[in-house]
Amino acid sequence: MTSKFQTTNALPIVNIAAYRFAPLQELQALRTELLAFCNARQLRGTILLSTEGINLFVAGDGVSIEALLARLRAIHGLEPLAAKYSYTADQPFRRMLVRIKREIIAFGVPGIDPARRTSPKIAPLQLKAWLDEGRKITLLDTRNDYEVKLGTFDNALPAGVDHFRDFPAAVAKLPEELKDETIVMFCTGGIRCEKAGPYMEQQGFRNVLQLDGGILKYFEDCGGAHYHGDCFVFDQRVGVDPSLQMSDAAQCFKCLSPLTAEEQQDARYVPGQSCPWCYRTDDEQAAEQLKARNNAMHAAMDPLPGSQPSDIFRPLRVPQECDGLSVLETFSRLLEHLTADYWEAEARAGNLLDSDQHLLSGTEIVQAGDRLLHRHPQMVEPDVNGNITVLYEDEAMVVINKPAPLPMHAGGRYTRNTLQHALDTVYRPQKLRPSHRLDANTTGLVIAARNRHFAGRLQTQFAEGRVEKIYLVRVHGHPAQDELRCDAPISKEAGVSGTREVDEQEGGEAVTLFKVLERAADGTSLLEARPLTGRTNQIRIHCASLGHAVVGDAAYHSGDAAPRLTKEIGELPLCLHAWQISFTHPASGEAVSFTATPPDWAKRDRN
Repeated sequence: MTSKFQTTNALPIVNIAAYRFAPLQELQALRTELLAFCNARQLRGTILLSTEGINLFVAGDGVSIEALLARLRAIHGLEPLAAKYSYTADQPFRRMLVRIKREIIAFGVPGIDPARRTSPKIAPLQLKAWLDEGRKITLLDTRNDYEVKLGTFDNALPAGVDHFRDFPAAVAKLPEELKDETIVMFCTGGIRCEKAGPYMEQQGFRNVLQLDGGILKYFEDCGGAHYHGDCFVFDQRVGVDPSLQMSDAAQCFKCLSPLTAEEQQDARYVPGQSCPWCYRTDDEQAAEQLKARNNAMHAAMDPLPGSQPSDIFRPLRVPQECDGLSVLETFSRLLEHLTADYWEAEARAGNLLDSDQHLLSGTEIVQAGDRLLHRHPQMVEPDVNGNITVLYEDEAMVVINKPAPLPMHAGGRYTRNTLQHALDTVYRPQKLRPSHRLDANTTGLVIAARNRHFAGRLQTQFAEGRVEKIYLVRVHGHPAQDELRCDAPISKEAGVSGTREVDEQEGGEAVTLFKVLERAADGTSLLEARPLTGRTNQIRIHCASLGHAVVGDAAYHSGDAAPRLTKEIGELPLCLHAWQISFTHPASGEAVSFTATPPDWAKRDRN
């Protein structure tokens, strides 16, 4: 028998591609033997072993290649193993791998067994004859899209897949009329068609043929007739031309797309970084990153994380005043709105724990600085609006458009249904630090720092009043003036109900500037509010003190125009929106501004 390597080809490295579907056993022992066999002969490449057969791409000197083929053909079931040859000046593989796989070509469809039956094959010369005479057939390229880019048969129909596992979904999209036409499918060496053909027959395609030996065998027998471009191969050669010689194609390191010589001259091709297929401008990259981040945010909040029952642990840090007290005495003193009987019942129920989640009886003595936990078993949290949108992000900060109702931090009945929990989930392992707060029912801009360093720079600006904030607010009634100023001082501490109030005697300085944007026919007005100070609930309190309570505000209201009181977040929308914000970027030092799209209630000309 004359060996392929004994031809007049002057290139020293022989490359073979071969596969065979056949039942194989004792794969681990066979793997060990073949790896040693190849390494001893300085062969390089990949051999895939499976109970369904073998698939290989190997390169080396001709004598060693023929020795490998002889060893493989001595294995029961592999006697007819045929190889396709090509030649290179250099070794195209870096190392020798022998791997055991579930399938020698990943498909994932049960019941497809090419060792028992596959679709009829058509020889390359017969296909060429059909193409020469113009016979009506459909050439179906079963390869991945990035392979098709480098070359394919004239007028071939690409499957349109990124991976062969996607082939069944691609078949479902084929026109129904193709089921009665002659289809000739092809791939690189034929192995994918061994599975694709039977699958298509299962789906009702009545006349499916596969190109015997694939594109590589066609090149060997017919050259480049009716084929345009090169054939992508899975090694350092990237592509071979119709003479089976290494082409001048390259491959993008980033997106793995094969690149023609012309594409390699494109300014967007930077070896190791980008190519014309994956190059993105800075703006495009930022947009793609934001899209991916918002997709992750949507996944984190739908379904709402707090909608599933889960144990919630409320931490409590023991202050100096409780040093030496018992656990029960500490909880009773610090959470005095709950009775001692309640805490005793919680201890009996196993809901008081130490920082390591060990149960406490309640009699243990605590020390200042200890961390205690109060467990709320299998809590389901009230619904919130999880439609969080990331508007901007860089190495220093993230800008968010917060919906409502949505608490920013854990508290009361909310632990997982919060903005902070969503940020922790999406940006893990980073822990973002919001630099300011919005009420649960307030929508709009929130600035969060990426780390402690940038958080300090941002929070300093807020504390020193160097951040310009503009809110949109809809209020009851029509103010008499177009511009208003309210400087009513606001109490420094919350009252029993948790709210604050105007306190002329001991209140802290608070100044808000208002501008009327619209006096609506429904009796409300849309205002622009600029808080010059940062008191809690400042805009809401000042609106109420001016006699124009915020629409939807259940806490600060007066008169018949005020909405009814609510017990749960979200029964009525609070018409307060953090619209625009301007400050100094914590990293670059440049002035930056951001705007959050106003909600529907902020639209003008409401009738």
